[in-house]
Amino acid sequence: MALGAHAGRSGQVLLAAREEGRAALVAYLPVGYPDLDISLDALRAVCEPGDGPGVDLVEIGMPYSDPILDGPVIQRAGTSALSRGVRTRDVFRAVETVASTGVTPVCMTYWNIVDRYGVDAFARDFANAGGVGLITPDLTPDEAHDWIVASTEHDLDRIFLVSPSSTDERIVATTQACRGWVYATAVMGVTGVRQQTSSMAPELVARIRALSPDTLVGVGLGVSNGEQAAEVGSFADAVIVGSAFVRTLIAAEDAGTPGDLTALRGVVGDLAAGVRRR
Repeated sequence: MALGAHAGRSGQVLLAAREEGRAALVAYLPVGYPDLDISLDALRAVCEPGDGPGVDLVEIGMPYSDPILDGPVIQRAGTSALSRGVRTRDVFRAVETVASTGVTPVCMTYWNIVDRYGVDAFARDFANAGGVGLITPDLTPDEAHDWIVASTEHDLDRIFLVSPSSTDERIVATTQACRGWVYATAVMGVTGVRQQTSSMAPELVARIRALSPDTLVGVGLGVSNGEQAAEVGSFADAVIVGSAFVRTLIAAEDAGTPGDLTALRGVVGDLAAGVRRR
């Protein structure tokens, strides 16, 4: 089976970056932080930073009251967004914002949000807004029958997670259920910037490729600068960055200038240069 046989629309972005001899850069940003309008501006900024290239794919985060995977930076932003009244429907506006720039949007959401909205209804509205797939950190393929049906019906990608603790059997089952690519969490534990990338990441990616050679692999958790992006991009198909972006929004809010996206654009430039480093 050819590489990317289950690539879907988000996986095609990764394949396009590979054609350029590099990994794709994926940005995570939560909708609604520091408020809805600024979060939409931030999404535009990572897509179109102004000087140099932006990100290749955007992972829109839906804040959730019990974010088991998120570290303190993203938890703070999500809690603030929820307290200010962000709602599920705001994700669709965020998706439209990203899609209008020509960059491909996916969404990272905990499953209870989709389940409460209605699985088919969420898939329909998300697709109509221009979304191409969901990353579902707390949904395993063996519990995903409704989502597999709905995502197939509405032509959406399914991006499940594997970790260093995943068994070979779990990796095979997960990659077979994916459409688009698989999200490999590079470290055990929650998200957050780190001084060094995880030594587990190359080993996990190698395991995935040995067990499922046709699967595209994105690596997340810990990347914070261009040097780390270049390192991860040397063995992964996509480099996923979240906390490093969100941290700039928190710093701007703490400084009393929540609409200042200068630092955010600077991080985009550093990381975009990193994935393009030979």
